[in-house]
Amino acid sequence: MPLRPHAAGSSRGAALAVLSAGTLMIILDGTIVNVALPSIRRDLGFSQSSLAWVVNAYLIAFAGLLLLAGRLGDLFGRRRILVTGLAAFTVASLLCGFADSAGLLIAARFVQGAAGAMVSAVSLGMVIALYPDARGRARAMGVYSFVQSAGGVLGLLVGGILTQAINWHWIFFVNLPIGSAAALLSLRLLPDDRPAAVREPRESRGEPREPRAGSARPGVDAPGAVLVTAALMLGVYTIVGTTGRGWTSPATAGLAALSALLLAGFLIRQTKAAEPLMPLRIFRSRIVSGANVVLALMVAGGFGFQFMTSLYLQQVLGYGPVRIGLALAPTGAMIGVMSLLLSARLGARFGQRAVLLPSLLLFAGGFLILARAPSAHASYPADILPAILVFGVGFGLAMPSLMTLGMSEATPADSGLLSGVFNTAQQIGGALGLSVLAALAAARTDRKLAAGHSVPAALTSGYHLAFVVAAGLLALGAAVAAVLLRPPSSDGSKDSTQDSTRNGTQDSAQDSADRAPEANGLSAPASSPARNRSQDRDQDQGQVRPAAAPKGRTARV
Repeated sequence: MPLRPHAAGSSRGAALAVLSAGTLMIILDGTIVNVALPSIRRDLGFSQSSLAWVVNAYLIAFAGLLLLAGRLGDLFGRRRILVTGLAAFTVASLLCGFADSAGLLIAARFVQGAAGAMVSAVSLGMVIALYPDARGRARAMGVYSFVQSAGGVLGLLVGGILTQAINWHWIFFVNLPIGSAAALLSLRLLPDDRPAAVREPRESRGEPREPRAGSARPGVDAPGAVLVTAALMLGVYTIVGTTGRGWTSPATAGLAALSALLLAGFLIRQTKAAEPLMPLRIFRSRIVSGANVVLALMVAGGFGFQFMTSLYLQQVLGYGPVRIGLALAPTGAMIGVMSLLLSARLGARFGQRAVLLPSLLLFAGGFLILARAPSAHASYPADILPAILVFGVGFGLAMPSLMTLGMSEATPADSGLLSGVFNTAQQIGGALGLSVLAALAAARTDRKLAAGHSVPAALTSGYHLAFVVAAGLLALGAAVAAVLLRPPSSDGSKDSTQDSTRNGTQDSAQDSADRAPEANGLSAPASSPARNRSQDRDQDQGQVRPAAAPKGRTARV
């Protein structure tokens, strides 16, 4: 029997474990390759400039397809998109492992990125549907957040061990058993959540059936899909290309302008399409919009932690790949303690916003600690470890709270879309922030070298500037959260922040999904003129629209 989201015990826990395993594989692959880049360059004959495309090809496909994949999951079934993505990722990993040329590896990495987008875009929405109760959802968000963050740290350690002990091919082969098992278990443990309109043709083979209400197959806004995918891919390509072209070059300005035009065309298309790919009503919610802005700022600064700290440990203190992974491992341990054991309890006790604000400031404080690290004779216990632990506490509390807020108003009809939007904000923010931080650090280093400073001192000065800017981005994120994610107004009206994230024993996330559409801004009112006109048009065309689901009914994933 298909798993129902309200099922308790091992079934729901097993489903969460499968989704977490797939997510871990995607996150792990996004970082594990960085350690092996020198070996890949030597074996496959990459130039220094072309080597970046081993990472960029993955990132461009991943970020560009998240939004589309999330919406396709809502329309045709999230489990179908998940399993397809896991299978494609596994096959692409096999191709990466056997790649004997630069071109084949880059092409396979692009496929990996596209498949990874399919998995990531729907996983969060499926977790939301599995846990409709607020307390269970908060715990699930803690697990999911821990898997995401731990995968990044684990990738550095595993990548270093595999590359040094065997060879770089095995950083891709390690995905084969994980991806295969996750795909097979997904078919067994996750419910078939395809809409009836998609499921009916397979279930009525050979015998004609009378059309049922709601059996019209959902349409895909193909022009909108092309526009948004092209805009996001071109935008990410522009960002990652700034390392070679610079931010002020004519090529960067032209590509950025073209990406902006494509995005504007997509937004215009969404206002006119009969079945928009991304209904713009989702952004009427202050909580949804605010959470995505805060996420982009947090990740823009937070990505500097792993990247810049790794470079500091390697280029200034002389750490090797395995030692870097071990040095950063306490962050994963602290994130695990915070996200798995404390985040849900603190969120239920004080509210997610109250947990998020100090966590972002604490995260920023970790960067300020690193900004004081010396260029020579640095002590790991005294100069590095305190920042590592602070990072773990700050991120381990902030990310689950932010994920809960960002998905607090998701309904069964749009959880995949909101998951795709959330992940897209994360990827765009990370790519943009990392490019800015790297450019600032490089410019400061070049000036110090020109002034006659030693290489370690110049590098450290550049990293210090990046750490201070990253702290500023996180502080800005806290300020935005304080304004946009503010508590309910004084007139007593409830805000979705508390409805779905506080006092989980009394309120549930299902309440948020079942509330009147006017309250959460995620669905058009049933009695709106727009909907009446749409129903009249459908009746004229001989189509029957499904009736709204009755309140109180638990939806499947």
